[in-house]
Amino acid sequence: MNKKIAIIGGGNLGTAIAEGLIASKFAKPADITITKRNISTLKPYEKKGVKVTGDNSAAVKPAGIIILAVKPFQVKEVLEGVKKDLGSSQIIVSVMTGVAIKDIEEIVKKKMPVFRAMPNTAIAIRESMTCLSSSNATADQVKYINDLFCTVGKVVTIEEKLMDAATVLGACGTAYAMRYIRANIQGGIEIGFDANTASLIAAQTVKGAAQLLLEKGSHPEYEIDKVTTPKGCTIAGLNEMEHRGFSSSLIKGVVASYDKILNS
Repeated sequence: MNKKIAIIGGGNLGTAIAEGLIASKFAKPADITITKRNISTLKPYEKKGVKVTGDNSAAVKPAGIIILAVKPFQVKEVLEGVKKDLGSSQIIVSVMTGVAIKDIEEIVKKKMPVFRAMPNTAIAIRESMTCLSSSNATADQVKYINDLFCTVGKVVTIEEKLMDAATVLGACGTAYAMRYIRANIQGGIEIGFDANTASLIAAQTVKGAAQLLLEKGSHPEYEIDKVTTPKGCTIAGLNEMEHRGFSSSLIKGVVASYDKILNS
């Protein structure tokens, strides 16, 4: 398998993927090419040994893996510009929101492996939750792309029909978590902490809670039961939140975001 990687679109997402690949040593800098119209912003990557160019075709021709990290409205123009350079042995990976695999296949008009990946903004610190689906890919190709995204966080393979749901749970979910942390900080300030200390306590507590579930594989209620003592302050707070609609409002928010995607 040709392991040279072309990242078409050197914005925040494209460069974050490049950083993860380099930091994990999954790919050598010399095997990565990033494209952008204004390549001046890519100078730091060029200094690391990454190839940078404003020519998408020049990046695609020698590549085995083409990662599409452009805006969704740019996909047709970009693919029309490089489809003559694409071959069946190459792999296309789209990280664009709202662009289906069939949309890419209809533009390319060639039978080749196409992956759709949905990372989130934590990819910038290599802690993304990335959901993957694919078409026309072999088991080895699926494993390789899975391993590629494991360099920037955790990966789960899903059916493509669940990609909109994955957007809500994994991408919008970052905003939901941030809003919870922000509310926790505000509560912390009200009971006596300064903003910086409250922010540290709230963020680290959420990080630790999430890590407990990831490493131990336990159910959230199991971990909740461990810190809720009879007549204690934790259960008093939880019950008050539930009386105020904490869980139901969050569930309704998730569903509202999903409905917005479906009806857009």
